[in-house]
Amino acid sequence: MLPSPSPTSAVTPPTIAILGCGWLGLPLAKHLLAHGYQVIGTTTSPERLPLLQEAGISAHLLQLSPTLSATDSTLNRLFSEADTLVLNVPPKSRQGIPYLDLLRPVAAAMVHSRIRQILFVSSTGVYPDANHTMTEADAVAAADAASEMLQAEALFQNLPGINTTVIRMAGLMGPGRAPGRFLAGRQQLPQGTAPVNLIHLDDCVGVLHTLIENPLPAQTFNACAAQHPLRQEFYPLAAQKLGLEPPTFAAEMQVGGKTISSSKLRAATGYRFRHDDVVAALAFC
Repeated sequence: MLPSPSPTSAVTPPTIAILGCGWLGLPLAKHLLAHGYQVIGTTTSPERLPLLQEAGISAHLLQLSPTLSATDSTLNRLFSEADTLVLNVPPKSRQGIPYLDLLRPVAAAMVHSRIRQILFVSSTGVYPDANHTMTEADAVAAADAASEMLQAEALFQNLPGINTTVIRMAGLMGPGRAPGRFLAGRQQLPQGTAPVNLIHLDDCVGVLHTLIENPLPAQTFNACAAQHPLRQEFYPLAAQKLGLEPPTFAAEMQVGGKTISSSKLRAATGYRFRHDDVVAALAFC
């Protein structure tokens, strides 16, 4: 479940900078504000600035690019006023600009910053699609996207004097990301017997809050619900719950697929997932 508010204390909570106040970043910011943190956040959309400000976030417009200076005034303000950075920039298509090139100015700006802790939101897409359980040691630079993500993780893990924790999130589900819409109406899809690896927004927020509140030595964690129904079972049910046409899956000789383990995260933090049952979690999307 999500962490409870901390008891009143004379110690001022750290200020958190969230680079990317979108689907995950904005709910995280609101959650942290409710727990007494000050939050500085960025968005690439001018029209979203009032939304962030109304939530109580010190909001700034920031567009990452390879030409962004490490001395950019917005970056400097973010990193001179905050103690912890949540780096939440997904590696989606950005007009052909390599993901790593977008993040290098951010890493360069860290050199003289006040930031001492980074939470880097990564993806379980770094794991090969093999039929076994994936732990944090199983990442391989196979596909281009996975290779870029691993290089980006390393870029921030190698910053001197900064404690960087990488959180590899499984497939995202929650309000605005209902899994029933992902494959609705599609026919004869492959990998029907592959397990589903998902994490609900509530648990994304809960995991990040736990790591902010109780910093650990730099390391990498998987974050994923414990239950892994098969794709051919889960996605038709998810579509039906929304009144959409369910997808169908092709019969295949090849069976199985990767299963993401979050045992290390659970053991290290004691965090209890609110939505380990991803079928039950469909009601909260």
